[in-house]
Amino acid sequence: MRRIVILGAGTGGTLVANRLRRAFSRREASIICVDQDDWHVYQPGLLFVPFGLAVPGEIVRPRARQLASGVEFRLGDVDRVDVANRVVHLADGYELPYDVLVVASGSRLAFEDTEGLTGPGWGERVFTFYTLDSAAELGAALATFAGGRFVVNVVEMPIKCPVAPLEFCFLADWFFHERGIRDEVDLTFVTPLDAAFTTPVAAHHLGGMLEERGIHLVTEFNTGEVDGVGGRLISYDEREIGFDLGVVVPAHSGASFVTRSPGLGDGLGFVLTDPHTLQSQASPHVFALGDAAALPISKAGSVTHFEGEVLVENVRRFLAGEALDASYDGHANCFIETGFSKAMLIDFNYDVEPLTGHYPGPVGLPLLKETHLNHLGKLMFQWLYWHSLLPGRDIPGIRSEMPRAGKHLAERPKEEVTR
Repeated sequence: MRRIVILGAGTGGTLVANRLRRAFSRREASIICVDQDDWHVYQPGLLFVPFGLAVPGEIVRPRARQLASGVEFRLGDVDRVDVANRVVHLADGYELPYDVLVVASGSRLAFEDTEGLTGPGWGERVFTFYTLDSAAELGAALATFAGGRFVVNVVEMPIKCPVAPLEFCFLADWFFHERGIRDEVDLTFVTPLDAAFTTPVAAHHLGGMLEERGIHLVTEFNTGEVDGVGGRLISYDEREIGFDLGVVVPAHSGASFVTRSPGLGDGLGFVLTDPHTLQSQASPHVFALGDAAALPISKAGSVTHFEGEVLVENVRRFLAGEALDASYDGHANCFIETGFSKAMLIDFNYDVEPLTGHYPGPVGLPLLKETHLNHLGKLMFQWLYWHSLLPGRDIPGIRSEMPRAGKHLAERPKEEVTR
């Protein structure tokens, strides 16, 4: 019997475990999924919590219950991976040998990388919406905020769901309009990038939307310190941006065990991975997906979904001694909530930037266009997440490869996207 160990029971680990359970009988393979806690958070819902549009208790479910029968769930911290000997060492001393290892440990919020971030003022005038507790506390602060300088700051890239900070700005604009105090709020988006977003086409659209809403954009600001008491963001080149209420997206890194596993990851703790097969560069017995993988594409839930199909096929092929499938093309898409019950949809891959048209084909959701239909699509995705994506079911018409049909491909030449 082959032994498959999956590190992480978030989006990637769960959908891969469930797909693998269908691909292999219990006689053919044992599947063990390891995570440090048993609380699976629907992370897109965190964006809505501060605005009272999502209830914390409704976006959290036990991890073990999302796993198919026949997948063993083990609760515990990973100490390190011995890649050479194919053994996972847990912090409690337990050892898990494997024939195939799937690293789906996501990304970690590295609060400690930014001086002062969680010091005095944290939870009072400095928050994040990237954790459930802080998102709820931020909601209470927003409810009583009467006006002033409101700053949304991305400390460093990469981050999971890179459009989320922009969505937060758009929702804040809507929220303050609803409260009748928008004219009293100086809303500013601060980013280390040289534009509003990573891909030039999307950056152009999103930057224009910020301007239309009167949201100031500050680019190339590399935050080195957060002064919560004085209400200041301080960059490494000593520029300062003041705030009365600050929403900070902290730096991200890979799981700590990756940095303790020689050869497995890069300097940030993300797993070095072939961009098309999802096989680790450290060993043919290791695969990685989702936020844990060091790939030139956004760290987004849709990416994990599309990667999962290819990764599971490649685990099957690897164990059968067959050539791997190198078809993953970096496909990613994102619903971007823009406030006032509208949203925009973008769809792209390693080589093709977001384009206008429709997704997933000529008849579908409009791309690069704010519509109520896209807003409904974003809301509906939560149901699909729990009932189709996590169980590892195929969604009709949605494949891992980015579809060309329905897109206006003649708008721009095919080019490699800088991310």
